[in-house]
Amino acid sequence: MAESREHTFTGTKGLNTAREWPNDRPRYLALLIHGYGEHIGRYEYVADRLVRHGAAVYGIDHMGHGKSTGDRVLVENFEDVVTDVHTVEERARADHPGVPVVVIGHSMGGMIAARYAQRYGDGLAALVLSGPVIGEWEIVPALLAYEEPPDTPIDPATLSRDLSVGTAYAADPLVWHGPFKRPTLEAFATTLETIAKGGTLGSLPTLWVHGADDELVPLRGSRPGVEAIKGTYLTERIYEGARHEVFNETNKDEVLDDVTSFVDRAL
Repeated sequence: MAESREHTFTGTKGLNTAREWPNDRPRYLALLIHGYGEHIGRYEYVADRLVRHGAAVYGIDHMGHGKSTGDRVLVENFEDVVTDVHTVEERARADHPGVPVVVIGHSMGGMIAARYAQRYGDGLAALVLSGPVIGEWEIVPALLAYEEPPDTPIDPATLSRDLSVGTAYAADPLVWHGPFKRPTLEAFATTLETIAKGGTLGSLPTLWVHGADDELVPLRGSRPGVEAIKGTYLTERIYEGARHEVFNETNKDEVLDDVTSFVDRAL
């Protein structure tokens, strides 16, 4: 696997931990944006593939996630998370002036990436949305119907057909295994509405990848969200039989081949 290094910086709500997988002469910079309850350390395989493809890779643990500070999984405003990701982009650009930037977001990270593209898309070369929480995510209104959201743990088997992925997830001390927090659910609802009203992605090359058997973020909910923001250059890849984490699926190399081929076309 590609070597990596960590650093910390003061984000919008506290100290964030960022990780970099360096490349001395990158063709592009890849910003990885992780999903709800997890951390950027789960993306080693993705980062390794991207480094070998010519990228310098950067990512952070969002506030309240992984090694970053804050109440666990508490996000009151996802605009703050977008701002923190932008701080990482600014560092990446300072390290490698003039190198194009590609944003890759998974699940909640796909939602953050979509909003990021609405705010900062003029400076991006490409966008990849993996199993994005966008459009209608039925778990949000379902849990907001309760004054205190019930504990509905993720079934690790829904992550991938490779069951070792779920086993590692369940044993990972940096993964949150508790219930959703109401302010975070409210922030999800607000951000989904903001994205829906935020306009299209224009000419930004966008790749949408999704597992056809994704039970955590069902395809049927994400599709109207993608349709609402898509610009003039959207590539769609739906993988039959795949579950939520397509970057950790049994066909992950096919998925990452699609991602790197898309980036080549976009660049």
